[in-house]
Amino acid sequence: MRLPLTRRSLALIATAAAPWCIAATAAADDSKSSFEIYGFAQLDWIQDTKRVDPTWMDAFRPSKIAAPEGQFGTNGQSSVSVKQTRFGVRGALPTGENTEPVTFRFEFDMFGVGVDAGQTTIRLRYAYGEWGPILAGQTTSLFMDLDVFPNVIDYWGPNGMVFLRNPQLRWTPYRDGQNWFAVAIEKPSNDIDQGNIRLVEEFQNGEVRPNQPVPDLTAQYHYGADWGHAQLAGILRKVGYEYRQDPAEAFQKGSQTGWGLSFSGTWNLFGKDSKNKILWDFVHGAGIASYMNDGGMDLAPTAFYPPPPTAQVPTLDGEAVPLTGVEIYYDHYWNSMWSTSLGYAFTQVSNTNFQSTSAFHKGQYASVNLLWYPAERVMLGAELMWGDRTNNDGVSGNDVRFQFSAKYTFDAKIK
Repeated sequence: MRLPLTRRSLALIATAAAPWCIAATAAADDSKSSFEIYGFAQLDWIQDTKRVDPTWMDAFRPSKIAAPEGQFGTNGQSSVSVKQTRFGVRGALPTGENTEPVTFRFEFDMFGVGVDAGQTTIRLRYAYGEWGPILAGQTTSLFMDLDVFPNVIDYWGPNGMVFLRNPQLRWTPYRDGQNWFAVAIEKPSNDIDQGNIRLVEEFQNGEVRPNQPVPDLTAQYHYGADWGHAQLAGILRKVGYEYRQDPAEAFQKGSQTGWGLSFSGTWNLFGKDSKNKILWDFVHGAGIASYMNDGGMDLAPTAFYPPPPTAQVPTLDGEAVPLTGVEIYYDHYWNSMWSTSLGYAFTQVSNTNFQSTSAFHKGQYASVNLLWYPAERVMLGAELMWGDRTNNDGVSGNDVRFQFSAKYTFDAKIK
């Protein structure tokens, strides 16, 4: 059930929120217009048996698990957080007679990342508009399949799936119900591992940094049916970098070709209207770690050694690091009040021969939960998670986590 809104109450909300909300209110008289406020308040109690990077305590990422054990301090840590709390607006506005409306969405949560990692602060999730086949703004990458994210309460979720919300310009030339084909140019971003380059005498004062010379190119074909859906997606990118051997020198440029293919989907076990389903995602490529939910690097140094008796001074180059990710989950609804999600995922990279011994090699993730819906808009649940990180040299660390969450959903809509 949606909360009824009068024009007066919507105007008060719009005035308090932002000027563009007023425009939506003014258009509310048009039968083609719609405006919705939605979100939820959520509290998470998290308890770790071992230890993860304290900056990422409120998300279970295998790449942030201590390896070796004790890297981040003593075992057994606890956190209580409201970072998953979310607020958003979306709607549609007419663009004239006999033309398609503009649809829009703006959404944020409170989970700080990047320079705000570890903080409770605004994080932009969606900010886009769409008119006909053209979409512009930030939304889920075409290389990603959001429908295979399982019904878990951990914020980050399985590491083996593609997951990135990215600024993009998207064109969808074909759409027919549950079937569509789309292409996009997306914002490039590179995660570069400098590896052991400073062990080479010529690079003791050297520097390597990311360079994004051109946008990434993505494409997606989605097929939907009563049994579920299947999706095939691809990406082609130029993984650029700049390097110099001495701070007094000018940077030189280099690049490698990154590529990836993802096959994902869902299978409805008890008919098209059933919530019980198997979800899967298989992805493989090189230089695509930036698009994965967790783990890996896009580019790393590789060394070419001349044969003896020549002095063993290597020639260095960059390599788009090969990566494989797998996710398999099962969402099961026992009845209208109880549900369980369980599954396993992993991400594994093929490390180059000049990465450090502590570089990420493989991350594993598994979880099971029991969620309770005692009333409309209310969810209470518990989740048990296991994660493992293995480094390039085989050193590993693991963690078992318990999470309890309480979630209260709200929305209000006018048409």
